[in-house]
Amino acid sequence: DLIKYKSDLKNNNLSTIAVQYLYMRSFFPDYAIAKETQTAYTYYREQSKKYWLSQSKYMQAMIALALNRTSDATTAKAITKSLKENSINNEELGMYWKEWDQHGYWWYQAPVESQAMMIEAFSEIEKDPKTIDDLKTWLLKNKQTNNWKTTKATADACYALLLQGTNWLSANPSAKIEIGSITILSDEVDGTEIGTGYFKKRIEGDDVKPEMGNIKVAISPSPLTSSIHINTPTWGSVYWQYFENLDKITFSETPLKLSKKLFIEKNTDNGPVLVPLSEGEGVGGEVHIGDKIKVRIELRVDRDMEYVHMKDMRASCMEPTNVISQYKYQDGLGYYETTKDVSTNFFFGYLNKGTYVFEYPMFVTHSGNFSNGITTIQCMYAPEFTAHSEGVRVNVSK
Repeated sequence: DLIKYKSDLKNNNLSTIAVQYLYMRSFFPDYAIAKETQTAYTYYREQSKKYWLSQSKYMQAMIALALNRTSDATTAKAITKSLKENSINNEELGMYWKEWDQHGYWWYQAPVESQAMMIEAFSEIEKDPKTIDDLKTWLLKNKQTNNWKTTKATADACYALLLQGTNWLSANPSAKIEIGSITILSDEVDGTEIGTGYFKKRIEGDDVKPEMGNIKVAISPSPLTSSIHINTPTWGSVYWQYFENLDKITFSETPLKLSKKLFIEKNTDNGPVLVPLSEGEGVGGEVHIGDKIKVRIELRVDRDMEYVHMKDMRASCMEPTNVISQYKYQDGLGYYETTKDVSTNFFFGYLNKGTYVFEYPMFVTHSGNFSNGITTIQCMYAPEFTAHSEGVRVNVSK
C-alpha cells in the first residue's frame, strides 16, 4: 500500500500491527519468508531498527525480542539498555516505568501486559537475574492492591512470573522475626499455607511490651528445602489493636496518608474566608451555634489501589449539608459519597497514585465540648494498607 500510493518510504511508517507481526514472526525462525511478503518484511524490520524510539515501551520490548531472535543482538541490547535507563527502581515496588502510572486507554498502554513483555525481553536479551526479579516484584506488588482486569493480563502475568527468571515457587524461604524479646521462626509456626508461605502469629495483650516496637526481619533459604538462596520478595504486616479515646488518637500512615482540618467559613467584605480551627476552638474566634464549618481532607497515596473506603467521622454537634448520596468526579478521580448518622463515607473503585483534596460543609447545631473523631481509610483488597488522621476536640460556645 505504501508503494501503491507513493508514500515516502524514508518516513516513519512503523505501525503497532507491523511490530506485532515482527514479534509473532520471530517465533518461527525455521519457516522461510514467502517471496510475496519478503519486501514488506525486510522494510518493516529496517523501520523497527531505525524508529524504535518513537514506539511505546510495550512495542520497544517486542521490537527488541524480534530483532534478537533474527540475529541483531546489537540493536536489541541497545533497546534494553535504553529501557533500563528510563526505568524507575524502587526498593519495595521493584523495577517499572512511569508510563504505567499514566493509565492509557489503548491496548499497547496496558501496564500488566507491558510489564510481562519487559520480563520476557530482559530474560532473553540481558539475562540478569536481579533485573528480572525486580521486574517480577512489580507485578506481584501490583496484584497486592489491584485487580488484573482481563484474562489476557492475568495470562501474561502468570506466564512472566512462572516461566521467566528464577523459580520462585521452589524457593520456600524461611523468615526469622524478632519482636522485642520474642523470636518467631516461620518453619516452626503451625498452619503455614503451602505455596505462598503465609502464616499468622497472635500475641495476647498482656504479653505486649514497649520494646516490641523494634522489629527485625531476616529472610534465608529454608533448611527444610534448599540451601540455594533465590531473591524472592517477602512482605508482611504488624497490627497493634487496642482501645483509645478518639480525641487522643495520633496520626498514622502507610502508603496511604491522611490529613484532616476544620475551618470556620466567615463572611467578610472581600468574600468568604476560611479560618482554621485549633484544638478546642477557632483561631479567629470561638465556634458558635450556626457557624458554617468546612471539612478539608487531604489524601496522599504512593501507588495505584482499587476498592478503597474512606470514612470521615464528625462531632455530634455538626450536621452536613450534603445529605443525598451520589457519585462524584473531581481531579480525575471518580468516587461515591454517602452521608450516615455519624460519618461521611467515600468509596473509590479505583484510586490512582497522587494527592487528592476533599471538602464538604457542615453547620454547628449544639453547644458544648465534642470529640470530632478521626478519618480512616483502608484498601479493602489489601487490608494492611490502612491509615487514619489524628483525633481532635471541638469546643462550641453558647
